[in-house]
Amino acid sequence: MRGASMVASTNGSTSSGLWTQCNALFRKNLTFQQKRNMRANLRLILFPVFLCLLLVLLQEKVNMELNKSSLKCGCICIDQDGDGECEKVCGIEYSDMEQVGTCSIPSPPEWPPLLQVPAPQYRAVRTDHLLSFGDLPNDSCISTGSCPITVLMTGNNQSFGESLARNMFSSSFNYNSSNGPADVVLGTTAHTKKSSFLELSFFSGLPVYYLQSQCRANSTFSISVPLASMTVEKEIGCIQCRHLWRNSSSDINNELYVGYKNGNSLKKINEILAGYDFLNSNISNYNVTILYNSTYKKDAGNGPIRLVRVPRSINLVSNAFLQLLVGPTTQMLFDFIKEMPKPETERKLDFSSLLGPLFFTWVILQLFPIVLTALVYEKQQNLRIMMKMHGLGDGPYWMISYTYFLAISLVYILCFVVFGSFVGLKFFTLNDYSIQFVFYFIYINLQISLAFLVAALFSNVKTVAVVGYITVFATGILGGFFFQFFLQDTSLPRVWIVVMELYPGFSLYGGLYEFSQYAFTGNYMGAHGMRWGDLSDNNNGMGHVLIIMTVEWVVVFFIAYYIDQVLTSGSGARKSPLFFLHNLKSNPSKSFRNPLSSFRLPSLQMKGSKVYIELEKPDIVQEASIIPVVSIPTFYQKERVELSLLKQDKSHAIVCDNLKKVYPGRDGNPEKIAVRGLSLALSTGECFGMLGPNGAGKTSFVNMMIGLVKPSSGTGYVHGLDIRSDMDGIYANMGVCPQHDLLWETLTGREHLLFYGRLKNLKCTVLTQAVEESLRSVNLLNGGIADKQVRKYSGGMKRRLSVAISLIGDPKVVYMDEPSTGLDPASRKNLWNMVKRAKQNCAIILTTHSMEEAENLCDRLGIFVDGRLQCVGNPKELKGRYGGSYVFTMTTSSNHEADVENIVKGLSPYAKKIYNISGTQKFELPKEAIKIADVFRAVENAKSRFVVQAWGISDTTLEDVFIKVAREAQPFDVLS
Repeated sequence: MRGASMVASTNGSTSSGLWTQCNALFRKNLTFQQKRNMRANLRLILFPVFLCLLLVLLQEKVNMELNKSSLKCGCICIDQDGDGECEKVCGIEYSDMEQVGTCSIPSPPEWPPLLQVPAPQYRAVRTDHLLSFGDLPNDSCISTGSCPITVLMTGNNQSFGESLARNMFSSSFNYNSSNGPADVVLGTTAHTKKSSFLELSFFSGLPVYYLQSQCRANSTFSISVPLASMTVEKEIGCIQCRHLWRNSSSDINNELYVGYKNGNSLKKINEILAGYDFLNSNISNYNVTILYNSTYKKDAGNGPIRLVRVPRSINLVSNAFLQLLVGPTTQMLFDFIKEMPKPETERKLDFSSLLGPLFFTWVILQLFPIVLTALVYEKQQNLRIMMKMHGLGDGPYWMISYTYFLAISLVYILCFVVFGSFVGLKFFTLNDYSIQFVFYFIYINLQISLAFLVAALFSNVKTVAVVGYITVFATGILGGFFFQFFLQDTSLPRVWIVVMELYPGFSLYGGLYEFSQYAFTGNYMGAHGMRWGDLSDNNNGMGHVLIIMTVEWVVVFFIAYYIDQVLTSGSGARKSPLFFLHNLKSNPSKSFRNPLSSFRLPSLQMKGSKVYIELEKPDIVQEASIIPVVSIPTFYQKERVELSLLKQDKSHAIVCDNLKKVYPGRDGNPEKIAVRGLSLALSTGECFGMLGPNGAGKTSFVNMMIGLVKPSSGTGYVHGLDIRSDMDGIYANMGVCPQHDLLWETLTGREHLLFYGRLKNLKCTVLTQAVEESLRSVNLLNGGIADKQVRKYSGGMKRRLSVAISLIGDPKVVYMDEPSTGLDPASRKNLWNMVKRAKQNCAIILTTHSMEEAENLCDRLGIFVDGRLQCVGNPKELKGRYGGSYVFTMTTSSNHEADVENIVKGLSPYAKKIYNISGTQKFELPKEAIKIADVFRAVENAKSRFVVQAWGISDTTLEDVFIKVAREAQPFDVLS
């Protein structure tokens, strides 16, 4: 026995190419929806404009406060020429502490070089701490403030190191006022700033010490430091400094690491002044490494980098080596430290750079929920499925949707940057625009890919809108009050920053933070912001951000596409997890099927003590498969479906081969068999009507044929294309009128038809004529209805538009699910005429509950009950096959009811009374037992004997047939 497969037929295909589909969707998205959403788009663009204006107003307010005379360099009026007229003279000498920062300093003051010494309460003492050594002083000195300062030493030659240490700190007081403070080693607990124009230790209440190996009681002296036209006096007290030897530099490093100031800590912290590793130094070799704690460079990782008091430590050990080598009277004097000259400056605070990372993160992220809700809206309203069923492929959908959202995002970002630059925000004007473009371009692509990914996991617009806006708000808050602290902490390994930036929101915040830092510093220093060369700087994190976002963009995009195809039904039936290997596998549509596979013996089912037999009716067997006959030579008589499969008959537009759909059981319920092995063949020009009660399986059958769900077994062919594997080709020649109208509320009827017409490859005047004809056929052309938005349509208008959409472009196969629901009689008549004209060139499957509609439109009918096709035939055949009786009605007075019954019994002893009320009686008369002429003669005879108020005889209606078949479709009890 040989089998045959269906061969794809593309003759007369209306399949549209990639660019045709792209053009249709692009016009619908950009032209139509943009016009309808102009106000929303304007509000979207105005949000960053409003935010930039707010920053400008805040910046102006800050500038006004900073430019007050009380914050400018102090001035005084002096009569310098003696002419009685004073002249304004400004300078540090006329300024207070708030004004001095803006003054011109052509000759900065000279300050004594100082060491950064620990405060008395933090000096190293002997405690139970893990790294404390026994040679440290007892912690009782903390209460009296007499703890010495500790300097640690190590090296290869301890005796040589000890000799150098003794020369570093004198044991006797030798201050010479003529030489100034260079003769003594001074130290302070006051911290430095980022400049040394003012030494805070001479203006604060914090003490200044001179360091010696031994201190005498009340050993203090005073030094004078000239500052412009004034002199600063400072009382100097003595503090003991001890040097201790350690075995290695790692021991020193550990003690330095542990010893740092922590004012919030209640435990005693051991601070070390410095450490010296003399390595291989000797009398002929000078090689020293200085170790110090750099904690004071920043406070807890925040704020500007401060100066560190290291130069004096270098000078001390250099002098010690020189004195050991030459003599104790020889030394290199370290007279002073001095800042570079400074011009008069203004106080500056770039507010946009200061708040930019937080505000601008919200500005850019607000595009995310907009894109997200647009994608989920199409899925929730089944609009994407509708487009797909009319020929729009996944490739064009992703390409145009992605490009559409990218264009909106680019315009949005462009307006944002241009307006921010126009109002003068340093955040934009100081940083290189090319870096900004690359950064924003990469991120908005990543953001759109993320929106596609998240949209694949949600199906409700309200839910996803809440998720989107919570993401926007939370990302800004977490970035500003959590992630930024890690960015500012230089002690945190960079790898942890990279890990956190894997979250796209933190990548965005990190890039904006880098822009803000460069803009803030550039504005303060009067320099430019970020340039491409700055990306090679180790402290610049923009390079990492760009790499992370680029990689995530590509990865997220492909993951989103994969999930959309495999884990979601937003675009129709789910695909196999290995769908991308489809071309490497054998095509299921090309496989051969045994023609005996459709032949089924009567099915026996046992339930308890009863046996049920399910018999296939002859018309169903003839439609579906093959009938065993007695003739041995012929063996089998090939019928419609088998003949089409064996001979590759292309005259049938639709062939359903033993289709079956079983839904798995859930929540403890058994599995549901929706379609039980349906076989059907339709020719072009035929309209097939499916009748059946609710829940019979009609919608499941249609959903399998249009690709919404995959069949559990069996298959179907549409012009030779298999519904299991070739739906993309089928969609190009298919039209669908779903049970519920799937329309864009903001598009007009004409715009809908133009869009779907372009998908069917209609162009120019052909498209215009097809749209006009479709609108006229469904009576939507008059009164300007065609150009009104669909949201203003009544239910009947939407229904007529859905029918017009299904038929535009002359599809080869059309599925209509209750197309006339909700229509008035006139509109229903117009719709029927339209369907009759359309079916001449296509095959139509129509489901309906209207028997009148079925009789007017359908060439053949199938009654579908409990997942199985119970009978097939044209309306007259079905009424003749399942009707078999006339309905005789007569109305008389109640006194003559018995007379009427006698008359009917005289016509046929098999007559059956089916209705009786107030003298009106109805009887079923078997057609084969009576003649119509006999009925008329009987009525005339009755009229001569009593008053007949009304009478009538009618044939069986299609509705009667439907009810009868549905009742008889239950399993027949044959044995108990």
